[in-house]
Amino acid sequence: MQKPRMTAEEYLAWDAGQTEKTEFIAGEVFAMAGGEDRNATVAGNLYIALRHHLGGSPCRVYGSDVKLRVETADCFFYPDLMVTCSANDLADRLIKREPVLVAEVLSRSTGAYDRGDKFAAYRQLPSLREYLLVDVDRQRCDLFRKGADGLWVLHPSEASEPVHLASVDLVLPPEVLWADLEPAAG
Repeated sequence: MQKPRMTAEEYLAWDAGQTEKTEFIAGEVFAMAGGEDRNATVAGNLYIALRHHLGGSPCRVYGSDVKLRVETADCFFYPDLMVTCSANDLADRLIKREPVLVAEVLSRSTGAYDRGDKFAAYRQLPSLREYLLVDVDRQRCDLFRKGADGLWVLHPSEASEPVHLASVDLVLPPEVLWADLEPAAG
């Protein structure tokens, strides 16, 4: 049986009355699963570092409760973190459209999607300069940075290496990113 499809406007009207978070992808609505505490710890570490670094600037960091609209892909997502320096984004309290940085903390259930179709949608954002994928289980990051030629280049880092977020001019030491991370179960 095929799911009923919605327009973006219908989705926003419907979503305003929902208690659970959903993402909208080209007319279809998908429920979002809850996350693991280890992912939340690392996402929190990243949020705190970015918030502290960006204080007093026109840039803002948002966690997973703020929608990101990718108009050309007809999607609404809730990235784990995003940074925007756009005056237009500051004026809209519900939806951001012009991030310079998007970060996803990978889980086993969403990792392939975050690396594949979601990244393909994010790449359609003209403002986006970096996409950070954080692998908590392996304690490593894949940072994709958009070059002047429009090509995305991978800048990987291992557990003991800092992550350089050029889009916001922040070098994130590993002891900050992985702080208080509990060992994996099993």
